[in-house]
Amino acid sequence: MDDLVKALREFNDERDWDQFHSPENLAKSISIESGELLECFQWNNSFNRAEVCEELADVLTYCIMLADKLDVSIEEIVLDKLEKTKKKYPVDKAKGVSTKYDKL
Repeated sequence: MDDLVKALREFNDERDWDQFHSPENLAKSISIESGELLECFQWNNSFNRAEVCEELADVLTYCIMLADKLDVSIEEIVLDKLEKTKKKYPVDKAKGVSTKYDKL
């Protein structure tokens, strides 16, 4: 992950784009790119894998950049959230069902 963050920083530094990467703008970009990813599946479950991968890469790129901008560890925040989610969705109640936690 460190190499990936370094490569993204270098890419943006070379273009002087960090000035545009406020947390607000990065969050907006995540939403915009997520919409483009969703568009790959808009009308049916048939999709172009290469297009999906490109849009997914865009979403992940902005997520990584936002975490970097906020100086948070992606691994730490994901694992922390996973622990909270485990408590909301205990295996004995949630296994094999898609029911929201407050309805289990």
